Amino acid sequence: MSQSSWFVSDKAESGSGPAARVYCFPHAGGNPRSFQSWQPALAGAAEVAGLCPPGRGRRYREPAVTEVTELADRVAQEIAATADRPFILFGHSLGAVLAFEVARRIGHLSDFRHLVASGCSAPALLPTRRVVEAARLEGREFTEAVGFFGGLPPEVMDDETLQELLLPHLRTDFRMVAGYAYRPGAPLSVPVTLINGREDPHVREAELGPWDRECLSAPVQHWIDGGHFYFNDRPGAVTDILRSLLSEAPGIRQSVDGHVELI
Repeated sequence: MSQSSWFVSDKAESGSGPAARVYCFPHAGGNPRSFQSWQPALAGAAEVAGLCPPGRGRRYREPAVTEVTELADRVAQEIAATADRPFILFGHSLGAVLAFEVARRIGHLSDFRHLVASGCSAPALLPTRRVVEAARLEGREFTEAVGFFGGLPPEVMDDETLQELLLPHLRTDFRMVAGYAYRPGAPLSVPVTLINGREDPHVREAELGPWDRECLSAPVQHWIDGGHFYFNDRPGAVTDILRSLLSEAPGIRQSVDGHVELI
C-alpha cells in the first residue's frame, strides 16, 4: 500500500509492521488526514489509512469522481491490488455509504474482516430528502442547510471567503450522495458494526433497521453521546471499538503487550 495514491497514512506512528489496517472513508467534504489523529490510539494494532480520492488533497489536479458507484469500483480495485494484511473498513456519513458499496465489491477477499458504518442510515433509505434538497442549493442557502448536519466550524459559517474556499468539495460530495441509487444485493459476508450519536438529528434508530437486510447476521449497534460528529471531541469512542474488533477478528490475535499480531 506504500505505493498507493489513494490512501494516506503515518507509518512512523502506526508502529513497526502492524498486523492489520483500518481503511477510513471521510464524510462529505472531509479531510483524509484527519484520521491520522486516531493513529496513536491504534499504534501497534493497525495502520490507519484515510481515503484520498481524485480531486482532493495531494490529488487536487485530478478530475473528481462524481458517482458513488464509480468511486466504489475504483477504490475496491485499489484495495484488492494493494491490501497486504487483514483489514477493516470504517466510513462516516457519506464515507459509510461508500465503504458499504466497496464492501459489496471486495467480499471475496480473505483479508477483509469487518465493516464499520458510522453516522449513516441504512443504504436502502438513501439518499434522504434533506440531503437531496441541500444538494440543490447554492451559496448561503447551501451553507445553512449543511449546518443542520454539524461539522462546519463557526468561522466557516460566518465567513463567505472561507466558504468559497472550502465548500466546493462539500457541495460536490452532497451532489454525489443525492445521486446515489441503492440496488438490492446479496448480504455482506463480513460482520457489520454501526456507530451513531444519540443526539444525531440525521440518523435515528428507525433508520438503522433496514441494515439487517444487508448482513448475514444482525449488525452490532453502538450509541455514543453526541451528535452527527460525536467523535470530534472524543475519538476514543471510535478507536476503542476498532481496537476491540481487531482483537476479535479471525486470523488476528491481541498479544500481551497490546500489539495485534497475525496467527
